[in-house]
Amino acid sequence: QGKFTLLRDSRTDGSFLVHHFLSFYLRAGCKVCFVALLQSFSHYNIVAQKLGVSLTAARERGQLVFLEGLRSCLDLLFGEEEEQPGQPSPLQFISTSDLRALFDFVRTSLTPSGSDSWKGPVLLVDDLSVLLGLGAAPVAVLDFIHYCRVTVCSQLQGNIVVLVHSNEDSEDEENELVVNSLCHHSDLILWAEGLATGFCKDVHGQIKIIKRVSLELTGEQDQVQIYQYKIQDKNVTFFARGLSAAVL
Repeated sequence: QGKFTLLRDSRTDGSFLVHHFLSFYLRAGCKVCFVALLQSFSHYNIVAQKLGVSLTAARERGQLVFLEGLRSCLDLLFGEEEEQPGQPSPLQFISTSDLRALFDFVRTSLTPSGSDSWKGPVLLVDDLSVLLGLGAAPVAVLDFIHYCRVTVCSQLQGNIVVLVHSNEDSEDEENELVVNSLCHHSDLILWAEGLATGFCKDVHGQIKIIKRVSLELTGEQDQVQIYQYKIQDKNVTFFARGLSAAVL
């Protein structure tokens, strides 16, 4: 509890990590606020069903609060969003460059009420880089994450899991600034990378697991483990580098 996990991908798609954490926390009985900016609800629901979880049922029983960013953006841009009195759209920063409404949405969604019996609050964001593409400033995005960490991790003793896309060769300086800043503040980094040798049907990429021991001011270096993986229909197989079934 109280941990900030950063999911980072380079030259590959790290969304399989998002699906894992979403199904994991729902099965664990946690209250989940899912800010989904990349795909539709039906997409996440189809994948979750393969993993044995129903997002529709979780949303109906109040365990899952789902913000469908794609639809909300279109409704907001074309003036079709029906705002309730005193409750502005979480994505109103598109016109105001202020992420406060999105933070208020997260805080309201995860603050427990008297009837809640969930084990702990979880904020899941897929993916944070989209906020920059929608016009939010890097400082505003980092402020949003900072306030979420204070509220969810410190005050509510919950967890935050955030996915960001990164490319070290990219000229997108704003995105790299956000990624590097988040890396410095993360308790755990799961970094999915494409293979340097290119495409392989038996090895889809490698994942670097970085445990930020240095955050605890113990004087020790961060612990780094590197595995390769293959994504299958309902799970992911991990193995040491060079030890895939195809090689052996």
